[in-house]
Amino acid sequence: MVFAPTPRLTVTVDQPSDTPELHLHPGGQGVWQARMVLSLGVDVVLCTALGGEIGQVLEPLLVSEGVDLKVVVRDSGSGGYVHDRRDGSRQEIVDVPGQPLSRHELDELYNLALGEGLRAPVSVLSGPNEPSLVPAELYRRFAADLGANGGRVVVDLCGEHLNAVLDSGVFFLKVSHEELIADGRATGGGEDELARAMYELHDTGAENVVVSRADKPALALVDGEVFEVHMPRLEAADPRGAGDSMTAGVAAVMARGGDVRTAVRTGAAAGALNVSRHGLGTGRLDSITGLVDRVSLVPAGSRPQERTTPDELAERVAER
Repeated sequence: MVFAPTPRLTVTVDQPSDTPELHLHPGGQGVWQARMVLSLGVDVVLCTALGGEIGQVLEPLLVSEGVDLKVVVRDSGSGGYVHDRRDGSRQEIVDVPGQPLSRHELDELYNLALGEGLRAPVSVLSGPNEPSLVPAELYRRFAADLGANGGRVVVDLCGEHLNAVLDSGVFFLKVSHEELIADGRATGGGEDELARAMYELHDTGAENVVVSRADKPALALVDGEVFEVHMPRLEAADPRGAGDSMTAGVAAVMARGGDVRTAVRTGAAAGALNVSRHGLGTGRLDSITGLVDRVSLVPAGSRPQERTTPDELAERVAER
């Protein structure tokens, strides 16, 4: 199940040849994640709220994606953006974030998504496109209720929304090093500093953690060990969307009952293939599968680390 409370209508103007092209797609973090999970051959229930003229356009577009769409109709309008990519780079023309969900809409969406999440082996809680649109407390409750009933919760969040889910505990967290610095969890992008932040995230509620680092190898904290995620470099057609595709790859493998290390490697492959394309959250299953074997988890630092228990992790954090 993918919880996507604020999907967006994305309008992109492109011109790969002499004639301009206009592309309309559903977008937003949860939509991109759901799209990649489907690309990996795993069925997806997408729980969302739609409203206004944009919502009327989004609903059939979401259905055409192949997801099992569950919708709460909202009184206020959904958001969207228009980008011009004719010169090869994205130029934002307009960005409409949409309106915050009302208390009634939040209650309806929470009940809808909770019911679906309790039936799913893995639930991905995607963030709103603007923090003010959905309160962090809803994410805390969601993570708590799903976790208490045996569900595995996967998140890619930052700020107050990350703090909220950590209070309840999550199975897997993906976050960027820029977000860790912005949130005050890390003072810089060095490997030792990020490893320290990852141990603290583990100690405060994240069982497994991946930190993306732009053009550097991602770091993964799995089974008490920090790894660098090494993979072949691919030339990027569009650098956006790698993180969401990585999160989706992890969720897809876990939903099939796979192990965490394979999930991280698959997520890294999905993220790398996504940036070689122009569509966010897209990728061919055979291409992603072929790249997984080229992804390796290498112990971080100058020497391999020993396996560490959760209690030892807590002691390590306390010593820093």
